[in-house]
Amino acid sequence: MTTATAEYRARFDFTISFANGGGISGDGFRLDLPRPDLTAEEVGLLLVRHLGLALVEKVELREFQVIEEAHRGSRGVGLPAERAERVIDLSHTIEAGLVTYPGLPAPTIVPHLTRADSRSRYAPGTEFAMDIITMIGNTGTYLDAPYHRYADGGDLASLELSSLVGLPAEVFHLRDAWSADRRGIGAATLADRDLDGAAVLIDTGWSRHFGAPEYAKGAPFLTEDGARFLVEAGVRLVGIDSLNIDDTESGGERPAHSILLAAGVHVVEHLTGLDAVPAQGGRFTAAPPAVRGFGTFPVRAFATVPSSH
Repeated sequence: MTTATAEYRARFDFTISFANGGGISGDGFRLDLPRPDLTAEEVGLLLVRHLGLALVEKVELREFQVIEEAHRGSRGVGLPAERAERVIDLSHTIEAGLVTYPGLPAPTIVPHLTRADSRSRYAPGTEFAMDIITMIGNTGTYLDAPYHRYADGGDLASLELSSLVGLPAEVFHLRDAWSADRRGIGAATLADRDLDGAAVLIDTGWSRHFGAPEYAKGAPFLTEDGARFLVEAGVRLVGIDSLNIDDTESGGERPAHSILLAAGVHVVEHLTGLDAVPAQGGRFTAAPPAVRGFGTFPVRAFATVPSSH
């Protein structure tokens, strides 16, 4: 009688051939299974992993059976370990008609090849969709490279991946720290931590207005002295969940962009979901495609945090 703690093994004969010639075979081989419903093809892959083989071209199993039997410790076929981390998405979804920044064009998405049209080009039962998206770089959650602000600044293609991936995340949860009369986030608010090499993420809660008219007025921002402080502190990236990292209601000056990008500090705007990221202990990633001669592009920004959070 099967019990909840029953263990299973596969029993089979096998022949393995290699892409560079030769092969091996075995009779009556037994292999631990993580669960009893694996197919012969799946067991074949486990066999390759168990034997530590490379350049395998083909695996054939014969006399294949699954039997209830205690495990013997087959290499590489145990149950997957529980993930020690979880991933938190911090990006807005891009779709046709999305208004990110009032006054900028919304993306359009049109088909280049429809599924229906593709059926005449491929084998029966095979179809594809190929679509064209037209959008400004400032769409959704996006990253600014120095070229966005400076003609001689580094473009997206010049950015080092190490400055975009797995950065220590220092999140400042400031939803109660600013008001309509005091929208600027300055150096004093950010001065209580060691920020060298970090991605500083400013959680204002403003992303709750994203896509609505309210998003465009009264948004919180990083002040000039706040930007200078972050550069001096050695940060690698600054992100905010607001309309802009600068105050767009103060005229045409953009001190935060100017200071940060001149120092090679990346800027990520229009983040969302920062309230789910702990103040410390997470890591932040926001990597755009490597587009030459381009300064701004959407990213899939996310944080990895310990599963206990």
